[in-house]
Amino acid sequence: MTRPRFDFTISATDGKARTGVIAMQRGDIRTPAFMPVGTAATVKGMKPADVVGAGADIILGNTYHLMLRPGAERVARLGGLHAFSGWSKPILTDSGGYQVMSLADLTKRSEEGVSFKSHLDGTRHLLSPERSIEIQRLLGSNIVMAFDELVPTTSTREVQAAAMERSMRWAKRSRAAFDAGEDHAENNAIFGIQQGALNEGFRKSSADALIDIGFDGYAVGGLAVGEGQEAMFGCLDFAPDQLPVDKPRYLMGVGKPDDIVGAVERGIDMFDCVMPTRSGRTGQAFTRTGPINIRNAKFAEDMGPLDPACPCPVCGTWGRAYLHHLVRSGEMLGAMLMTEHNIWFYETLMADLRAAIASGTLTQFANDFRGVYARKSEGEPK
Repeated sequence: MTRPRFDFTISATDGKARTGVIAMQRGDIRTPAFMPVGTAATVKGMKPADVVGAGADIILGNTYHLMLRPGAERVARLGGLHAFSGWSKPILTDSGGYQVMSLADLTKRSEEGVSFKSHLDGTRHLLSPERSIEIQRLLGSNIVMAFDELVPTTSTREVQAAAMERSMRWAKRSRAAFDAGEDHAENNAIFGIQQGALNEGFRKSSADALIDIGFDGYAVGGLAVGEGQEAMFGCLDFAPDQLPVDKPRYLMGVGKPDDIVGAVERGIDMFDCVMPTRSGRTGQAFTRTGPINIRNAKFAEDMGPLDPACPCPVCGTWGRAYLHHLVRSGEMLGAMLMTEHNIWFYETLMADLRAAIASGTLTQFANDFRGVYARKSEGEPK
């Protein structure tokens, strides 16, 4: 039986929340879905089989970093990102726009694209909608993201409007570049990215433009960039509703566990964030009662698991005291085990959210979760 290129089926709803499946040639993606971030063709500290074992159906690769090292053309010669990294399931690649704006030096924006100096070796590059899509095609991406322009939510109204309008022109060019990809386009998908900061009118104009172009799915971009949870949720109270109900909605770069729960309640289907891996490497573990900092001295003789409710292999095998020792000693196994636990925590949370939506109990689940998850608890930045 031939698998579909891209098919999104919603099996249950609860309020605005939905659960379902995105079917692609490389496998099914259960939604709501969390995508571990594999910036440089690896989910840091984990083998692909262990990422799958944690429950992930899809990971994210980064266009900006991979174009600079090892290079998209090299990855293509080596069989594409799946063969190169040993990951057989779907991969979504971001467009590189965010990293260009946030990491690269001496950027110059124009209608053509963004020219920048590499943060690695100072070489000059131009990233345009066409080049971004070409890189993602060379990588063998299964879900390609349109190239967009991101500006801070604190920017002036005029700057926000101009960036949104340019992003929509770039979205049209991205769609055309994707469609020119022949076999790749016939077997994979492309998402557009809604922009407009926190402005409901700008978001609506962006959504209308994207719908007119036509995409397989739609991302809500430009959030989780310092505006705070209250402002983000305020935007999510209207932004997802402006997008097609029968297409996946992806909130880019989010986020903390309670961010995800609130966003699912508002109709978001897909997420990605470096939080579980980055936090794991610095000694922070996510638990149902909030994050903890395993480096703290009180864990030095604590033989209990990181989270008694967690089904992961780490919690089933090692105690907090051992993990405290590993992390304090700088042993690489410490970062690996902390990361594995965090990925399991996120993927288990997504499974619980899917089950709650399917059973019509999401509000109770979300309220219970928030009742015990302390956002400002130990180990999490204030």
